[in-house]
Amino acid sequence: MGVGTAIAAGGPGAVFWMWLTGIFGIATKYAEAVLSVKYRTTSKDGSIAGGPMYVLERGMHCRWLGVVFAVFASIAAFGIGNMVQSNSIAVLVKDTFHISPWITGLVLTGLTAAVIIGGIRSIAKVCERFVPVMAIFYVLGCLIILALEWKTIPDSIGIIFKSAFTGQAAIGGFLGAGMKEAMRFGIARGLFSNESGLGSAPIVAAAAQTKHPARQALVSSTGTFWDTVVICALTGIVLVNSGVWTEGLNGALLVKTAFGRVHFLGSVILTIGLLTFVFSTILGWFYYGEKSAEYLFGHRVIKPYRWLWIIAVMTGSVAGIPLVWSFADIANALMALPNLISLLVLSGVAYAETRDYLDSDMHSA
Repeated sequence: MGVGTAIAAGGPGAVFWMWLTGIFGIATKYAEAVLSVKYRTTSKDGSIAGGPMYVLERGMHCRWLGVVFAVFASIAAFGIGNMVQSNSIAVLVKDTFHISPWITGLVLTGLTAAVIIGGIRSIAKVCERFVPVMAIFYVLGCLIILALEWKTIPDSIGIIFKSAFTGQAAIGGFLGAGMKEAMRFGIARGLFSNESGLGSAPIVAAAAQTKHPARQALVSSTGTFWDTVVICALTGIVLVNSGVWTEGLNGALLVKTAFGRVHFLGSVILTIGLLTFVFSTILGWFYYGEKSAEYLFGHRVIKPYRWLWIIAVMTGSVAGIPLVWSFADIANALMALPNLISLLVLSGVAYAETRDYLDSDMHSA
């Protein structure tokens, strides 16, 4: 629901800046994955570990900077991958089905605990299989909404580009925002969406079975394209084209109102889809945070970290939206700094690995 939050605070122009972060983020995500796979480690039991902390330690020989990243990542995970997610679904469920956030929080917390404490992996597997289906339904929903109001699409795209560089005056319930706000919230929500530069995605990319770092990096970079360049941009056009962004709504409620134009079915599809996205994100970011904490303190930290994670799911469900988003933005920035340093310093290594992959691929062809 980052698109809705970006438009509510930064105006239609925020969509352009979100889209732009996706374009540049493809290259960033690629470089992150290349380095994480190259500098990953294999323990005695055969398990693989990697990520920016290992890149900073083994590639730059700066373990202290790796520790800094791991500290920020283990904390930031509670924002972007936990409380923001549970808050979004709790707000949406309350508005759609009139169910208290406390009840939604308890259910979501119970499901999370069942997977990471109880080891009930079947829930996670069902969610993983359901997410692609719901992604297709979500895209179809956006296309249907745009098809119903296709005549105003050119004007909406014009508004997005114009307000990206000039800002947007107050209109309806929208209080107005300048170019600075459009850039700020568009870039922040864009990075929140695709995670490029944060250093989170490379943690799981490093665990993949691959013959060459560049091969896995190409796979990882496609996520940014579909997530931000396609889905977020499509969502932004839907919100601006529907006109609901002028009604003073925020985040999940803004998107829900736009989808509500497809009568009751639209809101139901959005809510169920978001629930699966949220749950899979909570589980994915738990892995990022746990691996970062494990890098710092070893296996003994896993159990207490899991319990803290479960408590945070409930906390995010009932906390105020501004507080949750502010925490996430600050934590993300702190997490990204060490990772971006490694990308700059080791850019030559990423290039060399890419050149090696292209040469070997051409020879094999």
